[in-house]
Amino acid sequence: MIESLLVANRGEIARRIIRTAKRLGVRTIAVHSEVDADLPFVAEADEAVCVGPANPAQSYRNAEAILAAVKSTGAQAIHPGYGFLSENADFARTVEASGLIWVGPGAHAITAMGDKINARNLMAAAGVPVAAGTTEPAADLAAAVAEAAEIGYPVMVKAAAGGGGMGMGVATDEAALRTEYDKVRAFAERMFGDGSVLIERYFPRVRHVEVQILGLADGRVVALGERECSVQRRNQKLVEESPSPAVSPELRSRLLAAAVRAGEAVNYRNAGTVECLLVPGQRDGSDADEFYFLEMNTRLQVEHPVTELVYGLDLVEEQLRVAAGLAPTFDPDALTPRGHAIEMRINAEDPKRFLPGPGVIKTWVEPTGEGVRVDSGYVEGNTVTPFYDSLMAKLVVSAPTRAEAITRARAAVDAFELAGPKNNLPFFAELLENQEFTSGTYDTTLVSRMR
Repeated sequence: MIESLLVANRGEIARRIIRTAKRLGVRTIAVHSEVDADLPFVAEADEAVCVGPANPAQSYRNAEAILAAVKSTGAQAIHPGYGFLSENADFARTVEASGLIWVGPGAHAITAMGDKINARNLMAAAGVPVAAGTTEPAADLAAAVAEAAEIGYPVMVKAAAGGGGMGMGVATDEAALRTEYDKVRAFAERMFGDGSVLIERYFPRVRHVEVQILGLADGRVVALGERECSVQRRNQKLVEESPSPAVSPELRSRLLAAAVRAGEAVNYRNAGTVECLLVPGQRDGSDADEFYFLEMNTRLQVEHPVTELVYGLDLVEEQLRVAAGLAPTFDPDALTPRGHAIEMRINAEDPKRFLPGPGVIKTWVEPTGEGVRVDSGYVEGNTVTPFYDSLMAKLVVSAPTRAEAITRARAAVDAFELAGPKNNLPFFAELLENQEFTSGTYDTTLVSRMR
């Protein structure tokens, strides 16, 4: 096993990685910005290094500062968590070239899947279903208009280098396309340093379903079930559950097989997620639900706990074992999911318009009890600053059935005492009583219709 691990992240995911590493006897090193010095993950690590001021570009995204911390502490491996440098192929390549252990997929896989157009083309060649769309960037507005006319409206305009639900817009006609193309291109250049834009078919009423894959040290790729991620605001997830209430055994078999092919196509190692759009039946005369590749996240996902609870494993431990060249703790040929799990992202944002609301945490009492798990990045007295993502904690529940999990989730939301920053607990209380959600018939438009 790895002997020492530097966690190049912050908040709840840094704390969660440190917890598993310490259980395995791995020495842990936290890096932190100046404003994060008092957060729990810093105190819980065996060693901590300040890597810069609050601005992520000067701290958590500062590759030179992170590598300097590795050198000064003698760390053997780096776990990037999610966000920040986790899907930066150049950083991963530098880590690998330095003789360090990168706890994640190789730089080749990050590169291959980081560009949405290249990823779509690779997946199509591997036999993974892909929705109609461009096979190369729309060079200019005229090219985008021509592509959209061939695909058919409505279309989605997306930043080829984007991620996390950012850099996309919907066009229902040519006039809207002209507006969205310029908007997305400008955003992509500003945020990602790459103004490449792709056009693809837009489905107004879909579900967002993803598959957790794990590329093992022996070269095999296994699928660890699917997660339903359709409760979203502004294309960003709020709730995830596993298994998906919309996926039949037959569809699950096809979905998981496609995800494995996706991983095999890029010689994938470590944890990753294949995200898909699930389109309901009765389209084009067909009653069957269909799925289409959306993108691949070459890292550990925020929502990994629901997979852990359903499969009874620790994905961070599995990541560390793959990185160390070890076999998994489970039998890849005998994976058996059990029960149902639901995760709710507790954000520092108002529950109506979902606008950020940072502040000092005056009260923080986490719910406890059977089937209740809280992965938190804060404790009472900490300050949620405006410099980073608004995620404060992940409230996760599990139970033998979905109905029981929803009942347990209601009780857990009600028992979570949180005061200070604005928070979205009231939204979850409302959602858990919503008939579309409780019946499992919801799609990605649910939140926008609730609000």
